[in-house]
Amino acid sequence: MARRLAALLLLLALGCLLGILVLLLGSGDTRGPPGFKYGIVLDAGSSHTAMFVYKWPADKENDTGVVSEHGMCDVEGPGISSYSLNPLAAGTSLEHCLNQALRDVPKEKHAGTPLYLGATAGMRLLNIADPQASDTVLRAVASTLKTYPFDFRGAKILSGEEEGVFGWVTANYLLENFIKRGWLGEWIQPQKKTLGAMDFGGASTQITFETMDTIENPRNEVMLKLYGQAYKVYTHSFLCYGRDQVLKRLLSKFLQAFSAFFYTVDFIQTVMGRPVHLPSDLKDAAETICATSWSKLLLKAPKLEKRLPDYCAVSTFVYLLTTKGYSFNNHSFPNIAFQKKAGETSIGWALGYMLNLTNMIPAEKPSSHKSMLYNYWVILILLFVVTTLTSLVTAICLLRQSKSSII
Repeated sequence: MARRLAALLLLLALGCLLGILVLLLGSGDTRGPPGFKYGIVLDAGSSHTAMFVYKWPADKENDTGVVSEHGMCDVEGPGISSYSLNPLAAGTSLEHCLNQALRDVPKEKHAGTPLYLGATAGMRLLNIADPQASDTVLRAVASTLKTYPFDFRGAKILSGEEEGVFGWVTANYLLENFIKRGWLGEWIQPQKKTLGAMDFGGASTQITFETMDTIENPRNEVMLKLYGQAYKVYTHSFLCYGRDQVLKRLLSKFLQAFSAFFYTVDFIQTVMGRPVHLPSDLKDAAETICATSWSKLLLKAPKLEKRLPDYCAVSTFVYLLTTKGYSFNNHSFPNIAFQKKAGETSIGWALGYMLNLTNMIPAEKPSSHKSMLYNYWVILILLFVVTTLTSLVTAICLLRQSKSSII
């Protein structure tokens, strides 16, 4: 009896193995795999320009692309606002990175790849001071971008509010607060609370967060829809409160030079070896660096010589901005995370800008499909594997028992 049952279990195991083989070979794609769409964003900041190449599955997810950073290039030279006296050079400066984009994006995708340039606070300031010069620089940049085989969608100056909102989108997307992979490989919405974002750029600073409260000034209210979910966001930008502008005002009003300067929290933690957990830590560190001689600072960070003159003033301003401006205290300050990247992806407005724009780029119909839903396919594979292993183990045990009884 035991031998017969073992034989049946072995047949069941064989049947399950055949089932796995059928699922792996017979239920594959009936057509080619889904393709990818690509997009290029040039982040024309006040001090420099960076180019980001993004890609996402062509069929999208709830009308929004699941975007990843495919390539990145730092443009040599200053920001495009610095070329007001030589606008043509602003466009020329982008060519090296645009040539890289030609290699990063598959050639057959060039014509369908949207190309955007967004300029931030440096160009906002130039537009205020000299609108004609600002327009000339943008036209020169656009002229260069149009010579490439991509789908050029325009070069524009972003408002401070747009910059803040798109930076908030980037941060929360990379933290998987909008969408994430489930254990079966499907995309799910984690129902997590979003986090606020602060950006301290060269010419402006922004603060952005989701809120359910009434926002008094319509300029500060933005409604977004990402992955089928609506978000009400408060954002405010402070022009001329970025790092470079603060230093210019300090130098013009108070001092000719600083003996030592402090720039970032990262400098405090890595070079100076000081923790920053509370506002008092940031304040004490800034005071210490400001009191440290130039020779000692240079000895600690010889590769940062060009930035050393900024560290004292900027670190002091960061302390004042977070505590006096944004009212962070001992309870809320530890919630701040000072980051430039999440994983291998840059944190900035460009990715959020691309995510939002994918809502306006039509999704392609899937160019392939399986004969059953992916989730069910995975479940059946697991079921067959478990059944196969259980049948084999049980059959072996029965055969051993049968041999023992015969002996």
